[in-house]
Amino acid sequence: MRLLLLPTLVLLLAAPARGDHWAFTRPARPPVPAGAANPVDAFVRARLSAAKLTPALRATPEQLLRRVTFDLTGLPPTPDEIDAFVRDPAPDAWAKVIDRLLASPHYGERWGRHWLDLARYADTNGYEFDEPRPDAWRYRDYVIRALNADVPYTRFVAEQLAGDVSNPTDPAARVATGFNLLGPDMTDASDQAQRRLNTLNDMTDTAALAFLGLTLTCARCHDHKFEPVPQADYFRFQAFFAAAAFRTDVPVGTPADDRAAAEAEARYRERTKDTVAALEAVEGPPRQKLFDAKLAKLSADAQAAHRTPAEQRTGGQLELVAETAAKVRVTDADVAKALTADEKVRADALRAKLKSFPRPPPRPVALGLTDRPGAPPKTFVLERGELGNKGAEVLAGFPTALGGGEGKGGRLGLAKWVASADNPLTARVIVNRLWQHHFGRGIVATASDFGTRGSAPTHPELLDWLACELADGGWTLKRTHRLMLLSETYQQSTAVSADAARIDPENRLFSRMNRLRLEGEAVRDAMLAASGRLNPKAGGPGVVLPELARAAGGSRPVPVTADAAEHTRRSVYLFARRNLRDPFLEAFDLPDSNNSCPKRERSTTAPQALALLNSAEAVAAAKALAARVTREADTDAARVARAYRLVLGRAPADPEQARAAAFLRESPLTELCRALFNLNEFMYLD
Repeated sequence: MRLLLLPTLVLLLAAPARGDHWAFTRPARPPVPAGAANPVDAFVRARLSAAKLTPALRATPEQLLRRVTFDLTGLPPTPDEIDAFVRDPAPDAWAKVIDRLLASPHYGERWGRHWLDLARYADTNGYEFDEPRPDAWRYRDYVIRALNADVPYTRFVAEQLAGDVSNPTDPAARVATGFNLLGPDMTDASDQAQRRLNTLNDMTDTAALAFLGLTLTCARCHDHKFEPVPQADYFRFQAFFAAAAFRTDVPVGTPADDRAAAEAEARYRERTKDTVAALEAVEGPPRQKLFDAKLAKLSADAQAAHRTPAEQRTGGQLELVAETAAKVRVTDADVAKALTADEKVRADALRAKLKSFPRPPPRPVALGLTDRPGAPPKTFVLERGELGNKGAEVLAGFPTALGGGEGKGGRLGLAKWVASADNPLTARVIVNRLWQHHFGRGIVATASDFGTRGSAPTHPELLDWLACELADGGWTLKRTHRLMLLSETYQQSTAVSADAARIDPENRLFSRMNRLRLEGEAVRDAMLAASGRLNPKAGGPGVVLPELARAAGGSRPVPVTADAAEHTRRSVYLFARRNLRDPFLEAFDLPDSNNSCPKRERSTTAPQALALLNSAEAVAAAKALAARVTREADTDAARVARAYRLVLGRAPADPEQARAAAFLRESPLTELCRALFNLNEFMYLD
């Protein structure tokens, strides 16, 4: 037993105290090394010089344009865009390309997808029945619009944690709070109090991971084994969310929408009041009797909680009501059984009459948080994380390793602390995420773990300089993108020198650009774009493809989107089911939406090759591309050249043109197009 415990004891003794770990101290702007105009290059080259390495040469213009266009928009450059960049002699030609792409509405679609991975976004609840969330798409659209508008990152953070409080009149801010409820939810749980705790745990874990790069989860059941995070810190952090009501019906209309809806509902109530009153006279007494009978079976405390008006309930009473609501619910079917034959005839006639009145359209609603009325429930340390094992009461507060202290102001207080320039983690974590997506590897490789067990930064001075630059520059992400993309470090080729292969085989020092495989969404979208089939429509409810509509396990089927033109929209707008993922995207490492995903895996598997060769997506794209180049070019040679430019972003070399001509003498153009989609050059960015 002693031998088994020894490694853990060693780790516990090695765990740093507050202030000893680099990530727990506020970043200070370091001096920029001499030798480069762009500070990014200055810091990177200082490390390369120390390692006696030299940067790789600049990539070709075609490679650069393809790389940055996919990087910022998730789509391939058009032949016209390639020609314009290659022929532009201006010294700011590259900067103009970056500015154009950052201004594109496709930028938000691309980078919104990265954030949705972190936010564990899906359009269904998960678990056995995996019910649809009909309004979850509003959060997805919020993220895309916020990124396109370059909303300051501090506001982006604050809206997601407490938008209903920080800006209650802004519908987008209310939608943003849906971030907290995007995790899986067992809606049919018999224990509703445990269901609420599960959601609180999920939002606590995800907020810490996404915004702070901290793994608090281990402290849910005991003091963290590897980080200076006692168990009390977990529940102090969770206490910020204690007063929140978890809603699927947060109104998100504009003030004008709300006024119009209120007027329509008032007119409807006026027209139906007599019918409703008559129906209530028939059904009200048996409904109340059934409710009282069910309520009588509960404990005295539960009965008192249900009989207390909602706005006057204590935190404990709110929990009791949530836990027992299903036990006292009276359904229409229950009432129908309790009616006499004459009463049932009368009730059916009144219901039919009620249906004859046209109902006003429903108000737009979304997932989100609001604060529950009354005093917030007390928060306790839960021994081993179990609801029934309450320990000491705790108040909302910040992690001890980050200064601790009592947190006042509920979720808004938490949002202000997270989004503060004084917070040592927030700016570092987000600039590292941007760097990771641009360069294939973060300065800190463990993008959601900046704790003592995470990876050390390869370029700590660069990370802190970028964090300070973000904060001092108004927290604009687009400005940070631009700074990184204008660097010569980003513009390097992927060619590896003998020295770099020997000294730095993993390219931790960035002596070259990393060759990156496209994610599944970018592969699908690129095939649609190259073949001329991409529907550019933005926003709205998720598109249900036929393969995503069927029942899976215990989950029920969902209706296919009727308009076939919708089926070729960008992948970010596809209906995302937790229990039945799109098979094409899943082959290319689509993440599990049950958990926050800081970085996608990039595997190499046989199903990927089979998907590119035989899937319905690949076959349809090859046929459509062949039809497109046939329309746009008159000869086989011109069609081959056009296909190369559309798929690979370059013209074919003479040997490639000759091989294509020989191939077309025996095989149709469709097969050549399919072969192009199967090339590594299509799948990877050089």
